[in-house]
Amino acid sequence: MSDAFSGLIQVAGVVDAEDVRTLTEAGVDWVGIPLRLGYHQPDVSESEAAVLAQAVRPARPVVITYCCEPQEVIELCAKVGVRTVQLHGDVSPGQVRELRRLKPDFTVVCSLIVREGGADALLARAHALAPFVDGFLTDTFDPATGASGATGRVHNWSVSAAIARQVPRPLILAGGLRADTVAEAIRVVRPAGVDVHTGIEDLGGRNDPDLTARFVAAARHAFQMVDDSP
Repeated sequence: MSDAFSGLIQVAGVVDAEDVRTLTEAGVDWVGIPLRLGYHQPDVSESEAAVLAQAVRPARPVVITYCCEPQEVIELCAKVGVRTVQLHGDVSPGQVRELRRLKPDFTVVCSLIVREGGADALLARAHALAPFVDGFLTDTFDPATGASGATGRVHNWSVSAAIARQVPRPLILAGGLRADTVAEAIRVVRPAGVDVHTGIEDLGGRNDPDLTARFVAAARHAFQMVDDSP
């Protein structure tokens, strides 16, 4: 497993300096900044995102986007000043291969959206994409809204567990995780990392310091328990 993914905790969503302080003080590893989305309005402009991407360091800033065309992804990452991208849209293996060819120094994570049904189709997609990506993230589809992620909904963890076992790339688990569920999720799925969004937000949509600290502590402890288990 890549050291960059081992025990990884990512928070998807940051809006201002106060949010940055909450995440950095909690010790979050990666901070996702959603931009150019399919079903959600971005929380920040792209110029604001560039400022936040610098402010979150030493955490790693990550652009999360529904963009699929390699040149558009490259342009967006350059504008924000990042080299790690989470491709959350319906990107093809050919598009990811071309992105890898153009930007071999990028860290590329592809989202796999878990819908109703079994794991076979998603496993096939993961295997097709695996040669061109550094890792995967599983997230939840909400049929009521059409949204893929930021739904607050948990998906069938057995699907993510199958991907974690069978696909030769690190897996980040997302989808409705909270401080009181992340340990069980890690025990069941055995992902390389976890991602949280709505599970640490307050009623105003900001990252709550207490919820964030509790989530990070619970995830760190669970990863340690998994590492120590036979």
